[in-house]
Amino acid sequence: MVETHFEKKVKIIRSENEPKFMLKELYVDKGIIYQRSCVYTPQKNGRVERRHQHILNVSKALMFQSKLPEKYWSYAVLHAVCLINRIPTMILHNKSSYKILYNEVPDLSILRFFGCLIMCNTLNPLKR
Repeated sequence: MVETHFEKKVKIIRSENEPKFMLKELYVDKGIIYQRSCVYTPQKNGRVERRHQHILNVSKALMFQSKLPEKYWSYAVLHAVCLINRIPTMILHNKSSYKILYNEVPDLSILRFFGCLIMCNTLNPLKR
Protein backbone atom coordinates (compact mmCIF):
# COMPACT_ATOMS: atom_id res chain seq x y z
CA MET A 1 0.00 0.00 0.00
CA VAL A 2 2.84 2.40 0.82
CA GLU A 3 4.43 1.84 -2.58
CA THR A 4 1.23 2.02 -4.63
CA HIS A 5 -0.61 4.80 -2.79
CA PHE A 6 2.25 7.03 -1.70
CA GLU A 7 5.01 6.09 -4.14
CA LYS A 8 7.38 5.62 -1.21
CA LYS A 9 9.68 2.64 -0.73
CA VAL A 10 9.60 0.65 2.51
CA LYS A 11 13.19 0.25 3.68
CA ILE A 12 12.96 -1.57 7.02
CA ILE A 13 10.33 -3.56 8.88
CA ARG A 14 10.89 -4.40 12.55
CA SER A 15 8.78 -6.68 14.71
CA GLU A 16 9.00 -8.73 17.89
CA ASN A 17 9.35 -12.09 16.07
CA GLU A 18 5.72 -11.89 15.06
CA PRO A 19 5.00 -14.87 12.74
CA LYS A 20 2.63 -12.85 10.55
CA PHE A 21 5.50 -10.49 9.63
CA MET A 22 8.00 -13.23 8.68
CA LEU A 23 7.64 -12.98 4.90
CA LYS A 24 11.25 -13.63 3.92
CA GLU A 25 10.65 -14.06 0.18
CA LEU A 26 8.68 -10.81 -0.04
CA TYR A 27 11.36 -8.84 1.81
CA VAL A 28 14.15 -10.21 -0.38
CA ASP A 29 12.07 -9.55 -3.50
CA LYS A 30 11.38 -5.93 -2.51
CA GLY A 31 14.82 -5.24 -1.01
CA ILE A 32 13.36 -4.65 2.47
CA ILE A 33 15.49 -5.20 5.55
CA TYR A 34 13.65 -7.24 8.18
CA GLN A 35 14.74 -6.70 11.78
CA ARG A 36 13.55 -8.68 14.77
CA SER A 37 13.70 -7.39 18.31
CA CYS A 38 13.58 -9.52 21.43
CA VAL A 39 10.11 -10.26 22.71
CA TYR A 40 9.04 -8.31 25.83
CA THR A 41 12.01 -5.92 25.61
CA PRO A 42 10.47 -2.55 24.69
CA GLN A 43 13.68 -0.78 25.70
CA LYS A 44 15.26 -2.18 22.51
CA ASN A 45 12.74 -0.35 20.39
CA GLY A 46 13.05 3.10 21.93
CA ARG A 47 11.77 5.14 18.99
CA VAL A 48 8.47 3.27 18.79
CA GLU A 49 8.09 3.25 22.57
CA ARG A 50 8.64 7.02 22.78
CA ARG A 51 6.12 7.59 19.98
CA HIS A 52 3.62 5.33 21.74
CA GLN A 53 4.17 7.20 25.02
CA HIS A 54 3.67 10.54 23.25
CA ILE A 55 0.35 9.35 21.78
CA LEU A 56 -0.80 8.13 25.19
CA ASN A 57 0.21 11.38 26.90
CA VAL A 58 -1.67 13.53 24.38
CA SER A 59 -4.70 11.20 24.65
CA LYS A 60 -4.65 11.41 28.44
CA ALA A 61 -4.48 15.19 28.30
CA LEU A 62 -7.44 15.30 25.90
CA MET A 63 -9.47 12.98 28.13
CA PHE A 64 -8.54 14.89 31.31
CA GLN A 65 -9.39 18.33 29.93
CA SER A 66 -12.60 17.23 28.20
CA LYS A 67 -13.90 15.32 31.24
CA LEU A 68 -15.34 12.70 28.90
CA PRO A 69 -16.06 9.16 30.16
CA GLU A 70 -13.48 6.42 29.51
CA LYS A 71 -15.62 4.90 26.77
CA TYR A 72 -14.36 7.73 24.50
CA TRP A 73 -10.71 6.73 24.99
CA SER A 74 -10.37 5.35 21.44
CA TYR A 75 -11.56 8.67 19.99
CA ALA A 76 -9.00 10.52 22.09
CA VAL A 77 -6.23 8.29 20.72
CA LEU A 78 -7.37 8.81 17.12
CA HIS A 79 -7.61 12.57 17.70
CA ALA A 80 -4.14 12.62 19.28
CA VAL A 81 -2.60 10.78 16.32
CA CYS A 82 -4.35 13.14 13.90
CA LEU A 83 -2.93 16.15 15.77
CA ILE A 84 0.58 14.72 16.13
CA ASN A 85 0.78 13.86 12.42
CA ARG A 86 -0.13 17.42 11.46
CA ILE A 87 2.24 19.26 13.83
CA PRO A 88 5.62 20.23 12.36
CA THR A 89 8.60 18.65 14.09
CA MET A 90 12.28 19.56 14.18
CA ILE A 91 13.21 15.94 13.36
CA LEU A 92 11.60 16.40 9.93
CA HIS A 93 13.10 19.90 9.46
CA ASN A 94 9.92 21.68 10.62
CA LYS A 95 7.66 19.61 8.39
CA SER A 96 4.83 17.41 9.58
CA SER A 97 4.56 13.66 9.01
CA TYR A 98 1.51 14.43 6.88
CA LYS A 99 3.53 16.80 4.66
CA ILE A 100 6.29 14.21 4.20
CA LEU A 101 3.85 11.42 3.29
CA TYR A 102 1.39 13.30 1.09
CA ASN A 103 3.77 16.05 -0.13
CA GLU A 104 1.19 18.74 0.66
CA VAL A 105 0.41 20.96 3.63
CA PRO A 106 -2.30 19.41 5.82
CA ASP A 107 -5.74 21.00 5.81
CA LEU A 108 -6.17 22.15 9.41
CA SER A 109 -9.77 23.18 8.85
CA ILE A 110 -10.77 19.56 9.51
CA LEU A 111 -9.73 19.88 13.15
CA ARG A 112 -12.53 20.11 15.67
CA PHE A 113 -12.66 20.79 19.38
CA PHE A 114 -12.31 17.70 21.48
CA GLY A 115 -13.74 19.51 24.47
CA CYS A 116 -10.40 20.44 25.95
CA LEU A 117 -8.82 23.61 27.22
CA ILE A 118 -6.74 25.29 24.51
CA MET A 119 -3.76 27.51 25.16
CA CYS A 120 -1.82 29.17 22.37
CA ASN A 121 1.62 30.66 22.65
CA THR A 122 2.18 33.37 20.07
CA LEU A 123 5.22 34.87 21.73
CA ASN A 124 8.51 34.63 19.90
CA PRO A 125 11.00 33.14 22.40
CA LEU A 126 13.90 34.91 20.69
CA LYS A 127 12.34 38.39 20.99
CA ARG A 128 12.34 40.08 24.36
